[in-house]
This record gives sequence, structure tokens and C-alpha cells, in this order.
Amino acid sequence: MSLIDDRDFPAALAAVAEVEFEYADGDGVDLYPFDDSVSAEETTDWLRSWTGNHELDGDGFRLFGKDGTGGYVALWLVRPDTELTGQPVAFFGSEGETGVVARDLSEYLWLLADGFGPFEAVEYPQRDPQPHDELTAIAERHAQLPRRSAHEVLAAAAKEFPGFQQTIDDLCR
Repeated sequence: MSLIDDRDFPAALAAVAEVEFEYADGDGVDLYPFDDSVSAEETTDWLRSWTGNHELDGDGFRLFGKDGTGGYVALWLVRPDTELTGQPVAFFGSEGETGVVARDLSEYLWLLADGFGPFEAVEYPQRDPQPHDELTAIAERHAQLPRRSAHEVLAAAAKEFPGFQQTIDDLCR
């Protein structure tokens, strides 16, 4: 089983990185997207720190943003022979919260367009959508799938990856 080892930053994520996110009193999206790839060494350091497991490497993840509390969002390289844009998007909160928030980058763009960041998707999945025009335009330009609501994206991710929490718990020491 081989994984695509690609540190190139997808164009869609570069476009998202240009958006200024606002978050106040639980409204908006708590996200600080990166504008470039995170090195393999930094990713390994993060994963070891997050899990407490110093035997791990970060090769299975590509970090591309964080929230205001220090949680990270990453592409989870779990699909063999699949490009980065086809990998699921996962959130790792600063207090141990985890979840797959989208089955791939296209669905993640629709999640953002509906006003859900990774933190909100994991912590407040039933909240009302807060559509964002600029992120909708990015999704329309880059997504390979037709529009999906945030609730549809989250339900599909939960259905496809029900064991993610246990997978991550098993890595922790």
C-alpha cells in the first residue's frame, strides 16, 4: 500500500489562506489557514507532541491550518494512491478533540462555504449554517463536487470514518 508523498500545497488551500476569517462569541470560523506546506519534521514534532508517542512520524498527515486554541487541521493520508485533494480532512483540537470533518478537499471547501471551520464542525456540528460569499466562490472554483451543505458533509465524513477517534486514541500514549 503506497501513499502519495506530496508536500505541494493545493491551489484551493492557497486560495483559502487569502481569506480573512472572523470569529467572535461563537460566530464565524475559528481558523488560521497556513499559506504554505508544513515540513515533514514539523509535522512529526506536532504529532509526537499531540499523541505523546515519540515513535510516530508525521508522514500520514499534511497540516494546513490551526484554530485560535492551538488545534490543527490536516489532510489525513489514509487513501492509497490518492492525491492530496482526495484525502479526508481531520481536526485535532488543543484539548484532545478529534474528528474527520470532510471526506476530501472538495467537501471541506463546501464545509467552509457554509460557515463551518474544523473546530466548529467537531464542537458544534448541529449549529446553523453561516454562508460565506468569498469561501463559496472559492468552493465553486476549486471543488470537484456539486455544492453540499455542511451538515451533509459532516454526515458523510462520520459515515465513512466512524473509527477515526479510536484510530487516534490507539496512537496516544
